[in-house]
Amino acid sequence: MGVPDEEVLEMAAIQTSERRFPSPFDVATPLGAEGWEHMYPYYLLFSEDNREWEEQALWFQDGIHHPEVLLPFDTITHEAWRTALGQFNTRIFAVPPAYGIEQRILNGYLYITPVPVSSEERIAERLPIFMRRAGHYYQNWDRLFDNWKRKMTELITDLEAVSVPTLDDFDDEEVVTEGRGVSRGWRLVEAYDRSIENMFMAWQYHMEMLNIGYAAYLNLFQFCKQAFPGIRDDLVAQMVAAGTDLLFFRPDDELKKLATLALDLGIAGAIRQDAKPEDIVATLRTDPKAKPWTDALDEVWHPWFYFSNGSGFYHHHRSWVDDLTVPWSALNGYIDRLEKGESLARPSGEVIARRDRLVAEYRGLLPTAEDRQTFDQNIALARTVAPYIEDHNFYVEHWHHTVFWNKIREFGDRLVEAGFLGDREEMFYLNRWELGQAIADAVASWATGGPTRGGPYWRREVAARKQIIDSLRQWSPQPALGPVPDEISEPFTVMLWGITTDRVQTWLASDAVDAAQDQISGVAASPGVAEGTARVILAPSDLAEVQQGEILVCPITAPSWCPVFGKIRAAVSDIGGMMSHAAIVSREYGLPAVVGTGNATKRIKTGDRLRVDGDTGLVTILSLEA
Repeated sequence: MGVPDEEVLEMAAIQTSERRFPSPFDVATPLGAEGWEHMYPYYLLFSEDNREWEEQALWFQDGIHHPEVLLPFDTITHEAWRTALGQFNTRIFAVPPAYGIEQRILNGYLYITPVPVSSEERIAERLPIFMRRAGHYYQNWDRLFDNWKRKMTELITDLEAVSVPTLDDFDDEEVVTEGRGVSRGWRLVEAYDRSIENMFMAWQYHMEMLNIGYAAYLNLFQFCKQAFPGIRDDLVAQMVAAGTDLLFFRPDDELKKLATLALDLGIAGAIRQDAKPEDIVATLRTDPKAKPWTDALDEVWHPWFYFSNGSGFYHHHRSWVDDLTVPWSALNGYIDRLEKGESLARPSGEVIARRDRLVAEYRGLLPTAEDRQTFDQNIALARTVAPYIEDHNFYVEHWHHTVFWNKIREFGDRLVEAGFLGDREEMFYLNRWELGQAIADAVASWATGGPTRGGPYWRREVAARKQIIDSLRQWSPQPALGPVPDEISEPFTVMLWGITTDRVQTWLASDAVDAAQDQISGVAASPGVAEGTARVILAPSDLAEVQQGEILVCPITAPSWCPVFGKIRAAVSDIGGMMSHAAIVSREYGLPAVVGTGNATKRIKTGDRLRVDGDTGLVTILSLEA
């Protein structure tokens, strides 16, 4: 006897509801955050105009790059990568299976979805274009990378040179005597436009080689998955481990040199003073004995201390040049270790030996000379692109963004001087279009001598937005929105963000997870097993609390956290995939790591004793904090 149609529909509805996250159109606004939408540009919001398409896509919250509520101006960073990534994937290199990544903001958090190439015919059409254009880059990689570094350095120099003029009572005499014909008011508008253009240009360069670099990794992963069924992802990743000096290790290496020099000069005690690092440096500058040390600090300051304590995507992720707390803690730690006779070197030799052993073992399993040749070519290409995959981060997210955030604060100063804002940091409550409008208004009223609307208007707006942002910060974002596909295979989603079919299923079942369970699963990112005491770090400002031999548990790591990896036994993160920062650095330091756990920071407390198995991706809570 057949099942009634009504029951079939009901069963289908239940199955559908079990296989999807909430629709973005059904998510409620947190109390006190009403009207949050008008802080952001319209094109970053879910819209009834595109509802059919938006409800059919799986959106996940971009916790790697944008884990926090976005102040309106901070959307500029993800707007820049949205355009750049999309056009290089879709229009320039024609990556066969992938278009760009779409973005939407919901309750202040960024959600993204990859846009796949849906038809096999379209993929086939794109393939020869990709082979020809990406092939040119692969064949000329070193030359193009050297050119890339020159372009980025020149772009940063241009940004540093941007002058942000004040709106003084009278313009410069030289406007007349030199016949300039342009006022400082217009130069202020021009300076803002140049700064915004510079940010978007930096991300054009950022994406120039990144995704085809990942494509080289992907070729190797796909070959290995077919040739060696069941091979773990982390074993493939280990085959391209650098074991040498990647650029994002350079700031950390400079700290180690400064620690060694401090001991050689006998000034370690002065560096250990209980005072602000900036005050200690000022004192050292008055001591002739310390002059070689302060000279060395000045020599490496630019650019190696232009290193963000976070990802660099938010204005409040200040860098070492703004706040020396993080590098100073590492510096003192290195001095302590040197005094104990410990080596500060990374285990590069062990990493390279393991890499070469794995390559030789798996190469020996291949049955034909043709297979071995393809394997060798894939290994060689992945190793060629590896430095760019990591080093570009220092140029863009760290060096460039440090200059950008500090440059843009100067425009906040102009609005404070004009009476539009009470503090320079309030400018970040305006999005980039609104900030341009406010500057134009300030310049126009300066030009005419008449009253502006900007003062009362923006002060009211900022006050209201502060309350909205505070309410949004109390909201816990859904990890994902929309229907769950049968399989998640988009390569960058898996490799960088760690969004896999299993991970999404874990999110779906998260409400049913027993918090008392002693095991947490994630991505096996770096091999080995370690036991130790957990140290949960939720913000870069807390990094100084990490003690020697502890296990780092955090939402995500940033390149400037490298000094911490010399102290810990293992790393565990909520977010990330095989090619995330925590995974790569752990492999280079020879530390076990499990990433992409989803909720480790919520289930583990500082003081808990853990076992981290980087071979299986399992974190076990052995005992709770006493």
